Amino acid sequence: MPQVPPNIFREYDIRGLADEELTDETVFAVGAAYGAYLSDLDVFSVTVAGDARLSTPRIKSAIIEGLTSAGISVTDIGMTATPVFYWSLHHFGLDGGVMVTGSHNPPEFNGLKLAYGKATIWGDEIQKIYRIIEEGRAEKPKARGAVRSEDIDALYAEMLLSKISLGPRKLKVAVDSGNGTGGIYAPRFIRALGAEVIELFSQPDGRFPNHHPDPTKREYLPALMEAVVRNGADAGIGFDGDSDRIGVVDDKGRMIFGDQLMAIYWREILRAHPGTVAIIEIKSSMMLPEEIRRMGGEPVWWKSGHSLVKAKMKEENALFAGEVSGHMFFADEYYGFDDAFYAAGRLLRILSNSGKKLSDLIAELPSYPSTAETRFACDDELKFDIVKRVRETAIKNMETITVDGVRIIYEDGWGLLRASNTQPILVSRCEGTTKEALRRISNDIQRRIKEAGGPDFKWEY
Repeated sequence: MPQVPPNIFREYDIRGLADEELTDETVFAVGAAYGAYLSDLDVFSVTVAGDARLSTPRIKSAIIEGLTSAGISVTDIGMTATPVFYWSLHHFGLDGGVMVTGSHNPPEFNGLKLAYGKATIWGDEIQKIYRIIEEGRAEKPKARGAVRSEDIDALYAEMLLSKISLGPRKLKVAVDSGNGTGGIYAPRFIRALGAEVIELFSQPDGRFPNHHPDPTKREYLPALMEAVVRNGADAGIGFDGDSDRIGVVDDKGRMIFGDQLMAIYWREILRAHPGTVAIIEIKSSMMLPEEIRRMGGEPVWWKSGHSLVKAKMKEENALFAGEVSGHMFFADEYYGFDDAFYAAGRLLRILSNSGKKLSDLIAELPSYPSTAETRFACDDELKFDIVKRVRETAIKNMETITVDGVRIIYEDGWGLLRASNTQPILVSRCEGTTKEALRRISNDIQRRIKEAGGPDFKWEY
């Protein structure tokens, strides 16, 4: 039995350094263990897909070998976007699958999203895969599963177009696929909607030669911002490496944060479904619950993480949720999984019917001074202990929200500390009603982190 590193089994996926941690032996073991996991649930057929990373073909081959060795039959849908993989579960009527993707992580990383039913597994279900490996259950010989290849790109594109139609206003859109899988679908989809498209970095290239594939970080958006302004575009839309996260730039070339985007979506959804439950990710601006209450919705705070959000949506029978990191989950008119192409279509539908510029829609939202989502390195062995110490100190005399890390509520703002579930990183964000309030709150949060044994860091804005 290979020595499989336990640290790659994260909260809602398996992720690590491609060459050092996701070796062929390790990935084969994961595939065989996942096959045993599925067999226990009477699932014997899955889809497998991969993103554009250079390590993905090798890892995909190893996971298929592991699955078929455990008696699982595989439909390989090739290099594709994560939302296409999600849709394949619905299209083929299957209850299992693997998406090989490093998402928005640096090129040296890769990962595995494992599905059961129509959603990815998370938490203790991920840990079960590791326990199956440790117990040696995956090594029992079984009849080998079959492998076949299917190309469902055209069918997915047809489905997507059936879900969205734009209003009378003709739009011009800059599209930055970041050399990820977005380039396979996004420009064609948005043109088919009737918009004029300015393309940036559409060719999939796992080296990501133009910029890191994370459109929710300002430092990776200059090309998109410049393209919007230079071409007089109505919006700029960026996609992360596997196209499940959306980043948006308004007509003035300014970055729109994920919680601002959610507020725009909620306007449309709450008009059609007044009073519905609105799941609010813990990193969101206080603007978002304020706007949701104003529009008649019912805010419910919840954790970060795509699998965790989807599970909560199912529990609450919620129609929509989103994350500041750009994952958007529509269940009112769609399947409930995070599809950045569909999210782009919904935004363009709103914009084409509004008669307003995107910058005007954003200007109508309350705006508070805030830090950006600030991420700083911290060993996996320490990060949860630091969050626990900060939380235990804060709850003694402060109002807190503790569904994920700790969000400390001040009379004029809030500060958050949580541990990343995918990297050795701590995540913090602060917001205040004024610049002075933000300065005081961010200083206090930084002090609390340092006193809890956390590292020094600088706020991002």
